[in-house]
Amino acid sequence: MTTQPTSQPLAARPEAGADVAGPQVPRTAAPRKRRPVGDRPSNLLTIFMLICVAYFLLPLVWLVIASTKSNADLFSTFGFAFAHFNLVENLRDVFTAQGGVYLSWLRNSIVYAVVSAFGAAILASMAGYAFAKLQFPGRVLLFSVILGAIMIPTTALAIPTYLLFAKAGFVDTPWAVIVPSLVSPFGVYLMRVYAEGAVDDSLLEAARVDGAGEGRIFLQVVLRLLAPGFVTVLLFQLVATWNNYFLPLIMLNSAGLYPLTVGLAQWQSTSAAGSGAQALFSTVITGSLVSIIPLVVAFLILQRYWQSGLTAGGVKQ
Repeated sequence: MTTQPTSQPLAARPEAGADVAGPQVPRTAAPRKRRPVGDRPSNLLTIFMLICVAYFLLPLVWLVIASTKSNADLFSTFGFAFAHFNLVENLRDVFTAQGGVYLSWLRNSIVYAVVSAFGAAILASMAGYAFAKLQFPGRVLLFSVILGAIMIPTTALAIPTYLLFAKAGFVDTPWAVIVPSLVSPFGVYLMRVYAEGAVDDSLLEAARVDGAGEGRIFLQVVLRLLAPGFVTVLLFQLVATWNNYFLPLIMLNSAGLYPLTVGLAQWQSTSAAGSGAQALFSTVITGSLVSIIPLVVAFLILQRYWQSGLTAGGVKQ
């Protein structure tokens, strides 16, 4: 007996021409793409950077404008508004006041800053190279001590330094300002980090195989590779020594040895004390403007070496 296959119910049979793909799913509209409104974090960062630029530039703008005013205009006009142009007379007063002592202060600042900056950069380069590439006992401990010295504020060491220099007879001499400025713990740390990436070990081994001593290797090979880092430390120490006020204040007694920071502060104190010396206010402001010109010139001269160091590792050889 043969069984006939059960036929599919008519209701379940698909009609001719019907879609047999399956049950229909309701389609949902694709989400619309919103128009780019702008990157909010980027906009906030731009606003923050503009605030920082204004924070640093507004005092400089005020200094330039105030240097063109007479002493009377300083107190009778708005700070950022020009008045009678008196810059030439102010410059003449700066360089002729008290027998032209400003020129002596300017010379002292240049000597202190240049000698200290070059000395600190050389010592930091030597120490950084030694910590990065040479093996010697106590290397890790000494570097840890240097890192700890970065955390100590320089003002906390001013009195002990004065007592030591008084015993050595260096007080009221240029060495009282230059010698402490030769030590730069941050410069040593920076040069150690830079030397680890800039100086290739194979280059040092090749120089040693050729019979070069460590001194010759450092002067003729390593120092050239460390030139961008050297310039960076030099600029940092140049600005730090140029703007140093507390150390020369306690170390120096003779007005002829003062740097610009201490000398201008003395003029400011004299002006604030009264006794008919209020005319020195415009002289102090103009002298402050002149005092920043050497730093600007130094940065413009050395910035190409600094920028080359920042971009030295940006391109893969």
